[in-house]
Amino acid sequence: MEIILKENVQGLGFKNEIVTVKDGYGRNFLIPTGKAVIASASAKKMLAENLKQQAHKLEKIKNEAVALAEKLNAVADIKIAMKVSVTGSIYGSVTNLQISEELAKRGLEVDRKSIVLKEVKQVGAYTAVVKLHKDVSAEVAFEVVAEEA
Repeated sequence: MEIILKENVQGLGFKNEIVTVKDGYGRNFLIPTGKAVIASASAKKMLAENLKQQAHKLEKIKNEAVALAEKLNAVADIKIAMKVSVTGSIYGSVTNLQISEELAKRGLEVDRKSIVLKEVKQVGAYTAVVKLHKDVSAEVAFEVVAEEA
């Protein structure tokens, strides 16, 4: 089933993108919640016309995302203090929420849902990927350190 997304859906696609999904996922979740519409011929024509009219707005949004990505790539010295066991394992794990809070302290507002992070359960250096736009992403390096007692 082809659908047109009305908003960004994590793991599926971005707003105004035509994607193919299984029938049940589209009919039972995406369409009833207003996240998508069926991609009929008339809906595709309307989408093309809307995208043509919004091309300059989309270019502005993309330029803002590129500027933010440059700032994020320049960020250094992010240290996250966690309680650590004797073996070097941390209690719990580092999440995208903690990365988002650290970036907010530096004046960079990033939605925590756009931060992709692999499992962090040890002390050390890691990298998080921030997806700002469908064509723009940035990498943020951070270090997990032991919390001072």
